[in-house]
Amino acid sequence: MKFAFITLFTLLALSCSSDNDDNSGNNGNESGRNYKQDMRDYVMGISQAAKAINPNFAIIPQNGIELITSNGEDDGSPDTAYLNAIDGNGQEDLFYGYDNDDQATNAEDTAYLRTLLNISKNAGNTILVTDYTSTTSKIADSYSKNAAAGYVSFAATHRSLDNIPAGTPRNVNANNITSLTQAKNFLYLINPQDYPFKAAFINAVTATNYDAIIMDLFLENEQFTATEIAQLRNKANGGKRLVICYMSIGEAEDYRYYWQDRWAGNRPDWIAAENPDWPGNYKVKYWNEEWQGIIYKNTDSYLSKITTAGFDGVYLDIIDAFEYFEN
Repeated sequence: MKFAFITLFTLLALSCSSDNDDNSGNNGNESGRNYKQDMRDYVMGISQAAKAINPNFAIIPQNGIELITSNGEDDGSPDTAYLNAIDGNGQEDLFYGYDNDDQATNAEDTAYLRTLLNISKNAGNTILVTDYTSTTSKIADSYSKNAAAGYVSFAATHRSLDNIPAGTPRNVNANNITSLTQAKNFLYLINPQDYPFKAAFINAVTATNYDAIIMDLFLENEQFTATEIAQLRNKANGGKRLVICYMSIGEAEDYRYYWQDRWAGNRPDWIAAENPDWPGNYKVKYWNEEWQGIIYKNTDSYLSKITTAGFDGVYLDIIDAFEYFEN
């Protein structure tokens, strides 16, 4: 079994490392912090909490692949503790979409990312790639290149991830998928704006044969129930799929249940600048104890809602938030 349980000493160390907050304001670099290690500790803490409830719960960070080496470089040694705490890595724009959607990613960027992704893959983790391309020939090329690299991929025709692409998934099978390593394809559908009701969303997903779906916990602020997650697990061909929950852990989103109205004019010190590309999303000092309480440490945390709903794993976004603070 790849996952090695974190000792109580390590867990305490992870918790203590999150307590070292400062009062330097909403922006700016904090002298002496190791932002990459802060994120590793954060992800490992989430993994420990989730796997204590369900040892088979999948932990999949998206982007920020530099965390898998001890020095954060593509020539660094593998960070074993971090690699053991995760089950996969999600990577956007590997072959298409890095600079512009439906445009091939620069070969040097692809090579750099693949070097790091392969370190994780060689450690036993599953690589989930999302390329953003809508041209038929480029979609085929994306799937071909990812398959040759040994990655599981999804060609997203909309950057907003609000649709189920036409056609059948690659590598359709009727197998019951019980672990991430068994998945041969996946659907990334976290913006269900075109589905007015949960029943419509469930019907659309269960009419497909994807081995895994990455989705949101909510539809129009209404949380999916354990019964509904069990329904979503059904593939059209009779097999079972994994249902993975998207959760942003490096930004606070002002449309989420945890957002407080008073933050609009008086944000906590741990909420930093608004993301100019995604209005309503704010960078956070992710090592802050209050924020980590919201995400996974409190009894009513975001992670607790996800595990209670019966999801099979979590897809962690804004892992690369360390870049904002480093720069």
